[in-house]
Amino acid sequence: MILKGFEDLKEFLNRPKNIVIVGHRNPDGDAIGSTLALKLYLDKKGHSCTVVVPNDYPDFLNWLPSSDTAYRFDLQNSQSQKAIGKSDIIFLLDFNALHRVGSDMQNTLEKYPNEFVLIDHHQQPDDFKYMYSDIEICSTCQMVYQFIEMNNDLNLVDADIATCLYTGIMTDTGSFRFRSTTSKTHRIIADLIDKGAENDRIHNNVYDENSYNKLLLLGQALSNLQILPNYRTAYITLTNDEKKRFDFQKGDTEGVVNYALSLKGIIFAAIFIEDSDQNLIKISFRSKGSFSVNKFARNHFEGGGHDNAAGGKSDLEMAKTITKFTSLLPEYQSELINSYEV
Repeated sequence: MILKGFEDLKEFLNRPKNIVIVGHRNPDGDAIGSTLALKLYLDKKGHSCTVVVPNDYPDFLNWLPSSDTAYRFDLQNSQSQKAIGKSDIIFLLDFNALHRVGSDMQNTLEKYPNEFVLIDHHQQPDDFKYMYSDIEICSTCQMVYQFIEMNNDLNLVDADIATCLYTGIMTDTGSFRFRSTTSKTHRIIADLIDKGAENDRIHNNVYDENSYNKLLLLGQALSNLQILPNYRTAYITLTNDEKKRFDFQKGDTEGVVNYALSLKGIIFAAIFIEDSDQNLIKISFRSKGSFSVNKFARNHFEGGGHDNAAGGKSDLEMAKTITKFTSLLPEYQSELINSYEV
């Protein structure tokens, strides 16, 4: 764990400040949940807070408390720039380096004259004056809860804050089934429920409000599933044409890679998704046991994340990306075969 400048930060925040809170590009449940929860908490402390996200987030998260107050840097650029320009400090949540916000927003943040606060659980974070980094914690939302706890302010956690935090912890732990889910995580979840988080409603809003086309897209993804038993690996592909055929909406592929990982005997899974907006292949990696997809993504696909969940990208077309991926597997065969989980 890295806890840097915490006492100085507490002193700095003793007086009302204008604060901007930023999440990563293509924000997920943990990014949105943590940024909104921190905003609601700091507002209660007398600060004036604005959440700025680089681009849109999935519809299944737009019901979260205060989500309608967040600015999108790509569409609400003038409002976002104004908020950043008048802020006294910026919190960076759920990402470890400025490039994770995308090049346009990165350029703005690199010119920012004041200090940043990093709260994040990803490996190999950049260095900032104020940091709370812990790769052992399952989610940034859990870290925000513990940040509030460090400030002796858990009494300020109301139903709205609890709902945001619960959502991020739930999504980043795969509904509490990933290895990073600890007994402390469960104790925090219990407290969030006690403080007003409605676990059944949150789960239904995130996972059980599927469109017909989303289910058809899932069917297409599963029909594209390929298994490489010699490497205990499975992967899924989705092309732009397939996405268009089923009226793809942001968030429709969330969690699809886990279907590949759920196969008996598989410990390494990937999904490759064409992205016409960015003209690249977006990749999500998942693993079980000791095989590090963070290392694999960093070494070969300009990505990273956690040991068992990471992302990457490829500038090659789909067929060449798959060829590159499969050609790498012999190099990792021993690690894949000897992973301690079946």
